[in-house]
Amino acid sequence: MSSNVAAQDLSPQEIMAVFLARDLKDREHVMVGVAMPIVEAAVRLAHLLHGPNMELIFFGTRMNVADRYTLPLPAFAWDNRVVRWAESFSDTGHRFEDVKHWHKRVFFIGGVQVDPHGNTNLIGVGPDYATLRFRGPGSVGTPTLSTHVGRYYIVLNSHSPRILVERCDYMSTYGWGGGGADARKKLGLPGGGPKYCVTPLCVMDFDEEDKHMRLHSVHPGVTPEEVQAQTGFALTMPDQLPTTPTPTPEELHALRTRVDPEGRLRRM
Repeated sequence: MSSNVAAQDLSPQEIMAVFLARDLKDREHVMVGVAMPIVEAAVRLAHLLHGPNMELIFFGTRMNVADRYTLPLPAFAWDNRVVRWAESFSDTGHRFEDVKHWHKRVFFIGGVQVDPHGNTNLIGVGPDYATLRFRGPGSVGTPTLSTHVGRYYIVLNSHSPRILVERCDYMSTYGWGGGGADARKKLGLPGGGPKYCVTPLCVMDFDEEDKHMRLHSVHPGVTPEEVQAQTGFALTMPDQLPTTPTPTPEELHALRTRVDPEGRLRRM
């Protein structure tokens, strides 16, 4: 693999997309919701570079996109250009009678709040639901999806103590509950739970024993102290902390010319 691109030439969102793309595997069934351009870029990049047999499920629509397509972000399943360049296309991506097979699937979740154990809130912020200070989009299917998929990723557009909080005002997705490696098993949840929380500052994972959020890597130019200062709870700090790898020239070329030709990830 070629040497990586200089960090000063990259946006944090491009680093996030490439990190996620590298963690996706060929033949996986990868589900992408609405209004997640970083995630869409990651999935399309992985499909183009190393996952030709991935099944892409964009907002409930299943497809396998030909490797020659170039579309601006976002390009959702109802975009006729996606259908035109698809090798296969079906609207059966969210058939719930097939839920017993969803352990093969990968999913992505955002949040207006995320707590130390990966529980997320898409409902709103404020003590009184009738008069929320901020209203989110709602859970929109994420409780079912996060319960059954083999693993999912929490992907945030910003990193601040307002979002990464000690306790969510409401819980729309159960991550690792109150902590502990058996937190999901005790509730009979079949899915694998959240693997990473990826933000413009860093990548975080979850300690194997207590499932508390742990700093996994910091993006180039970011220090662990800066990450902790922007987090509303104490992070677990590993003994060795790497820098998040930057894209290779090949990855960056594909990202900027075929996945994100209009440069949306550089303007977020």
